[in-house]
Amino acid sequence: MKAAGTIWAGSWPTPPNGCRPVAPRIEGALSIPFIHIADPVGERAKALGWSKLGLLGTGFTMEDRTILQNRLESRFGLEVVTPPAESRAIVHRVIYEELCAGVIREDSLAAYREIVAELAAQGAQGVVLGCTEISLLIRQEHTEVPLLDTTALHAEAAVAFALEN
Repeated sequence: MKAAGTIWAGSWPTPPNGCRPVAPRIEGALSIPFIHIADPVGERAKALGWSKLGLLGTGFTMEDRTILQNRLESRFGLEVVTPPAESRAIVHRVIYEELCAGVIREDSLAAYREIVAELAAQGAQGVVLGCTEISLLIRQEHTEVPLLDTTALHAEAAVAFALEN
């Protein structure tokens, strides 16, 4: 994508968690636009008039605020909440032990639906699916709580940028 005039970091299963903490250094060193995976999420949430988001992802993504939360808060003024420790452990386990292995289980979907509802009960107006694999399990049709899929929003932003430039 460099030839198209942009860097689209964090769009494949492994790089998102590895790239996000160093994204500010990469972005600062580039003379071409950099589309951070959090920016399309923040833009969509603000366009919808939201101020508070829930976040699901790997344990690293939910617990290391530098990966997504700080950028959503500092650039977009969004409050970001994560599930309690027990629920974070479930989310993380399902990603690595099931979704990464191509396993989709109804009881895991039920657990994710409950966790999304918990985040909404904390005031989250939408829930960020902050890991590529999560949308393999839970989709908008499974919950009334709006979901923001980072992978889909990031891809849309890259396509929009390419078409505009």
